Amino acid sequence: MSVLEVQNLQKRFGTLEVLKNIGFSLDKGETAAIIGSSGSGKTTLLRCLNFLEKPDGGRILVDGGVIFDAADPKTQKESEIRKKRLHFGLVFQSFNLFPQYTVLKNVRLASELLARERPDYRKDRKAILDGLGAEARRTLESVGLSDKLDCYPHQLSGGQQQRVAIARALALAPDVLCFDEPTSALDPELTGEVLKVIRELAERRTTMVIVTHEMDFARAVADKVVFMDGGVIVEQGTPEAVLVNPREARTRRFLTRYSGA
Repeated sequence: MSVLEVQNLQKRFGTLEVLKNIGFSLDKGETAAIIGSSGSGKTTLLRCLNFLEKPDGGRILVDGGVIFDAADPKTQKESEIRKKRLHFGLVFQSFNLFPQYTVLKNVRLASELLARERPDYRKDRKAILDGLGAEARRTLESVGLSDKLDCYPHQLSGGQQQRVAIARALALAPDVLCFDEPTSALDPELTGEVLKVIRELAERRTTMVIVTHEMDFARAVADKVVFMDGGVIVEQGTPEAVLVNPREARTRRFLTRYSGA
């Protein structure tokens, strides 16, 4: 069974159709790379998955259960949106860290806020918070930042800040981890350290959707490549099929422009 199924997803801004019947699926442990020119709808797709934007049509399923159906108002209650977002961790282009908090606090904050809603929180507060702190430390260790726990964002490089953002998204154990061009705000010399972390996540079979302009990275890491243009999915398949032997003329034109050939 697919971890994620997107069926006929649609999004409009006024009269502009940004997403037109988008559909794809992702099995547990797979990585999908979403590629395409600026304005093709890639970022809007991620924002719809994370419910930062409300889709105008279609369905989103996680582990076979419908979490959004544009035809079913019961799946669109505002009170349920936060719960739905827990299925998707989102790492933005910009780091969006809280400057007043340490690295450790940035990573554990969302977990702490959720823990306060537990019925046993008042009784077992110290044990719960200690457990969350230990988990945050393990997550930061996994992205190579165990020596930066007490630093503040301004004391870190851009690559380190983005790794904190990745750790923050991982801390809530989402079903799908989403990245929106995670290296676009970084200097070239810092890009490698972030891509290395994402490669390691792929090797650990973390389920991921990555919007990226790094074609070599997509070819090396992704199980599936999805090419979008003008709000539609033009072509999807293995990296070999889409990036090396594309069927569609639009895909070939995009890859030719990108390569500068």
